[in-house]
Amino acid sequence: MTDLRDFYPQTRVDERATLEQFLDFYRHVVIAKIEDLDEARASCRALPATDLTVGGIVKHLASVEDLWFRRKLLGLPPSEPFASAPSDVRDWAFHSSVHDSVAGLCDLYERACDRSRAAAGLFDSLDASATVPSFGTGPVTLRWVFVHMIEETARHAGHLDLLRDAIDTTDALGEVNRRR
Repeated sequence: MTDLRDFYPQTRVDERATLEQFLDFYRHVVIAKIEDLDEARASCRALPATDLTVGGIVKHLASVEDLWFRRKLLGLPPSEPFASAPSDVRDWAFHSSVHDSVAGLCDLYERACDRSRAAAGLFDSLDASATVPSFGTGPVTLRWVFVHMIEETARHAGHLDLLRDAIDTTDALGEVNRRR
């Protein structure tokens, strides 16, 4: 698994750099939690109380990167595969990931994050307004998008921690039982 110490945010930078670095740190956490799994482990339901999977969370996070930076901030249509996703399937990103490879999910997420960085880079000010209104009240600011994406990504990174603990513990117990 990737050593995340290299990505931890600097302590003496301006507000924008702080927001960008914290979001990028959690993006690296997400990749670190999936990159060394095989497809079976990435798509397994490791905890009985939820149908969340590591792969599903990564695909969902790619979709929210697309939603907030591409669709809301810039007013552009969704990118693939989200543009072709069935609109009548609730939580499609979470559930469709069982058909994706780990490499494909990592690539999808990393490309979404790259597009998000490029979109944010088009704005000089954190006070810049998104093109598309949100929540029926008007546009949010770039600052709000950064804070929301840090919150969203960090929350799901916590879910990934729990799922990986369950997967890794199951793997370790299976190895112990195989040795007996």
